[in-house]
Amino acid sequence: MIVDFDPVAFRVFGWPIHWYGLMYLIGFTSSLALIRYRIAKKIIDWKPVEADDLLFFAGLGAIVGGRIGYMFFYNFNMLLDNPLSFFRIWEGGMSFHGGLIGVMIGLWFFNRKYKKGYFNVLDFIALYVPISIMTVRFGNFLNGELWGKVSDVPWAMVFPTSGSNLPRHPSPLYECLSEGVLLFIILWFYSSKPRPTMAISGVFGIGYGTARFMIEFVRVPDAHIGYLAFGWVTMGQVLTIPIILAGAAFLWLAYHPMQLKKT
Repeated sequence: MIVDFDPVAFRVFGWPIHWYGLMYLIGFTSSLALIRYRIAKKIIDWKPVEADDLLFFAGLGAIVGGRIGYMFFYNFNMLLDNPLSFFRIWEGGMSFHGGLIGVMIGLWFFNRKYKKGYFNVLDFIALYVPISIMTVRFGNFLNGELWGKVSDVPWAMVFPTSGSNLPRHPSPLYECLSEGVLLFIILWFYSSKPRPTMAISGVFGIGYGTARFMIEFVRVPDAHIGYLAFGWVTMGQVLTIPIILAGAAFLWLAYHPMQLKKT
C-alpha cells in the first residue's frame, strides 16, 4: 500500500479542512458523545454541562499544550526563526507529551470550578483520552508522517513523504491500535469496577508509556533530532519515561494505605 492521501479532506467555501484537524474534532466529539451517553444512562453521576466543560478545558489544554510541546521539544529552532509557525497546526506538529501537560493544567482549572477532586477528574478523563489518541494517530497516517523504519513485514507500506519508495513499518497505525484501541479496551474493563483514586490514571500512564516506548524502536526519529544516545534512544522515549514512572507511582499510591488526600 502506498500512503499518499490528500491532506485536505474537503473545502468549505474554499477554505481547506485538513484531515489532521478533523481527526482532533472527531476524537473530542466522540469522547463527549460517549460521556453524554453514559450520563443519560446514569452509569456515571455527572451533569451534561460538567461533561461539556470538561472536554472544553481538556481540549483547549491538549491543543495549546501539544503545540507548545512540539515547538519546544522537537522544533525550537523553527520557532525562533519564524514565531508565526506556532499557529500552523494544520500542517501537523503536535506533541502528545506537551498535550498531556496541557490537559492536566486544563483539568486543574476545571476542578477549581467544580470541586470534584483533581485526581478523581484525572481518573475520569483517562478512560476517554485513548479515543482521541486513536483518531489523531490515524490523522498522522493520513498525513503520511511519523513513518517507521524500512521493513519487509507483509503489512509494510510505502510513505512517499519519507523520500523513498521502500516499504516501512506503518508506525502511526501501530500507535493508533496500541495507544488508542487496545488501551481504551484495557481501561474500559479495568474501570468497570470501583477502583481507588489514581488507579485508572496510573494504568493509563503505564499503558500509554509502555506502548509508545516500544513503538519508538520501529519509528524513524525526527530527522533534525535523530537519536539522542546509543544509536536507538529517541526524544519520544526520553519524554515517555516520566509518564511510565508517574503511572507506576499513581498506581502504587492508589493501593497504598496512605493515599494522597483529596485536593
